[in-house]
Amino acid sequence: MTKKKLFVLDTNVILHDSSCIYQFQEHDVVIPITVIEELDQFKKGNGILNFHAREFVRSLDALSGDKLFNGGVRIGPEQGRVSIKLEREFHERLRSNFSSQKPDHRVLNIVLHLSLEKPECSVTLVTKDVNLRMKAKAFQLMAEDYTTDHVKNVSELYKGRRIEEDIPGHVIDLLYEYPFEIDAGTLCLDEAFLPNEYVVLRNGKKSALAQFNTASGLIRRVDRTACFGISPRNAEQTFALNAMINPDIPLVTLSGKAGTGKTLLALAAALEKKRLYRQIFVARPTVPLSNKDTGFLPGDIRSKLDPYMQPLYDNLAVIQDQCPSSSVRGRKIEELLDAEKIVVTPLSYIRGRSLVKVFFIVDEAQNLTPHEVKTIITRAGEGTKIVFTGDIHQIDHPYLDIHSNGLSYLIEKMKDQPLATHINLEKGERSVLSELAINLL
Repeated sequence: MTKKKLFVLDTNVILHDSSCIYQFQEHDVVIPITVIEELDQFKKGNGILNFHAREFVRSLDALSGDKLFNGGVRIGPEQGRVSIKLEREFHERLRSNFSSQKPDHRVLNIVLHLSLEKPECSVTLVTKDVNLRMKAKAFQLMAEDYTTDHVKNVSELYKGRRIEEDIPGHVIDLLYEYPFEIDAGTLCLDEAFLPNEYVVLRNGKKSALAQFNTASGLIRRVDRTACFGISPRNAEQTFALNAMINPDIPLVTLSGKAGTGKTLLALAAALEKKRLYRQIFVARPTVPLSNKDTGFLPGDIRSKLDPYMQPLYDNLAVIQDQCPSSSVRGRKIEELLDAEKIVVTPLSYIRGRSLVKVFFIVDEAQNLTPHEVKTIITRAGEGTKIVFTGDIHQIDHPYLDIHSNGLSYLIEKMKDQPLATHINLEKGERSVLSELAINLL
């Protein structure tokens, strides 16, 4: 018979998803008292971690009773029980290798005691900390990542565009004649288009760039359009700019390796369509490469955050270089910055705001959790457009990976929605040297 499962949750799982205890179906969940103590350090503040800490404690309190520390409390209908386990004497098997002063080791101690006391159960530690999972396995304890919001097949992640060869030449010709669109059924393709999907149609030397319109069922030609002096250099960039300047698509995701032009294109599109929006917000999560807190940097809060925001200013400078300083467009960027019509800010300062008629660019979105992405999108008011950019292969967050980051999650969940579109940029355009380094090093 299959053993009954018992899951022990680490603090980082709760801070990742405050509703995690409801995701284990009929199986029991254990919260070590050490985890409750760690959550106490996060309950004050306006960040997403503080939100998760408060939400979890409140939901636990709603289930609370005498049995929470004695046998557990039923989580819900057809679900298991949740219980809190108090500290136990540090096991001698752990004592010879680890310090009992570290919270991670005390959580591991609870897992070890439960494994010995409940041989009839399959006891598993659930943590997003890779090192802690390795420590658990060193003592033959079961440990796994929290995978509820994982994207399973990242290698097959939606790209947002496709190439169709051997399209009849006369069909491609129709896209160059008014009204520059054809019925999607004319192509007789084996695989149906997803909402707002882009396509390169080819037949020998003939080709056309097009997009599928879900509402009309038509394929419409896409032209190469420059935005604020920035011209697309390949089909993918053409598709990306087309999606971002289209007011009928309020959510756009751009993925791709470094140098593919994600942030630059998003800024150019925002400036090109500024007249439709009250403000342009450009934000990114402040996750340093060494995972150190911003507190170790010298200076005031602006000085601490400037290093993280500098790449955004660098991209604005590239756009400014395309426009002579004496030109109307050259002066426009400076005027917009001075009037705070373009706001470059850490993402943490955006939370809690209501974004109405805003072109909102979220850079480095691969360093966001799925819940953070949801929080941002739910702030969108009437007339707001949100663009997420990032590289799912370059993650700096200590508890996220290619499967669990918010950008992968968003791409997968929104691919069937007519209000969203996605483009994966593959060809690097920063420089020949940059492309060489990305591919070889």
